[in-house]
Amino acid sequence: MKAAVFHAARDIRVEDVPAPTGVGPREVLVRPSWCGICGTDLHEYAMGPIVTPAAPHPLNGSVIPQILGHEFSAEVIEVGREVTRVRAGDRISAMPLLVDHECYYCRRGLDHLCMKMACVGLSYAWGGIAELAVLPERILTVLPDEVSDLQGALVEPSAVAAYGVDAGCVKPGDSVLITGAGPIGALAALYAALLGARVFVSEPNPARRALIRSLGVAEVLDPSTTDVAAWLKDLLHGVGVDAVIECSGNERALQTALASVRSAGRVVQTGLHTRPASIDAMLLAQRDIALIGTWCYPVTDFPRIAGLIASGRFPVEKIVTAKIAIDHIIERGFDALLSPAGDQVKVLVNARG
Repeated sequence: MKAAVFHAARDIRVEDVPAPTGVGPREVLVRPSWCGICGTDLHEYAMGPIVTPAAPHPLNGSVIPQILGHEFSAEVIEVGREVTRVRAGDRISAMPLLVDHECYYCRRGLDHLCMKMACVGLSYAWGGIAELAVLPERILTVLPDEVSDLQGALVEPSAVAAYGVDAGCVKPGDSVLITGAGPIGALAALYAALLGARVFVSEPNPARRALIRSLGVAEVLDPSTTDVAAWLKDLLHGVGVDAVIECSGNERALQTALASVRSAGRVVQTGLHTRPASIDAMLLAQRDIALIGTWCYPVTDFPRIAGLIASGRFPVEKIVTAKIAIDHIIERGFDALLSPAGDQVKVLVNARG
């Protein structure tokens, strides 16, 4: 079968790989529909291996080369003899985190912090950018009829964005700054607006600013021409915003976040920093600011996110800027997304051709 396989930095190949030969008692064979290219995938392509295992993974023994894809929807083709939650023909979204259920964090319900965590499409035998995949039954969420296959591929990044906003304790009437209008930032803007917040987005890329404006949920600022913190404090009676969701993984954006939030406000670091970032830590004490990190999402959140999408109040499909065939995944996917002057925000790959 055809799959997109990571071998090393700048070495992703669309190639034929052996298809699954069967399923275990609690496993499911699926045919992926759409799969998103994630920022983590981009980091692997540009600088990896980082989270893809160069040595056997402690949870499942997986090792590169690795079939990519962890943001995907799929159709169930076959189920194991003990599977009860899904059946052939169901459309699903895969929650890709795989955990040991035994470590300190799993025993306390913090599965997303599992000390041996693996991930479908990054450290597992299968991934979503392939014609077929075998998955554990427990990670599957059946999609409501109102959720399309394309929307189903966006449940995973939407859960990331929602977790960041929720960590900021955002409530109706709050003012929220989102720094960075990549996929997670765009989804965070949609989700914060859904909660009833007044949303501001800071983004230097003109194409991404245009996308956020088209969503109609936020006031958009260009940090290359505007002092974002000063502008917001001038607008908000010298106080600043109630919460900032930092989605860029950029040092300057984190500094802007701390300067923009009100005293006793919250700054949530959701974007991944690939190098150390400096901040004025005195601000945290002087102004009673909470600086919070988020990693992935609660593993139980997919049904809730799928329900919000089904309701029509969370139109996640609006952030998609390109739909491509698997054969074009490098030039129209990875390379386009890594281009500093690129005009793509969210690229979905048709895993079936």
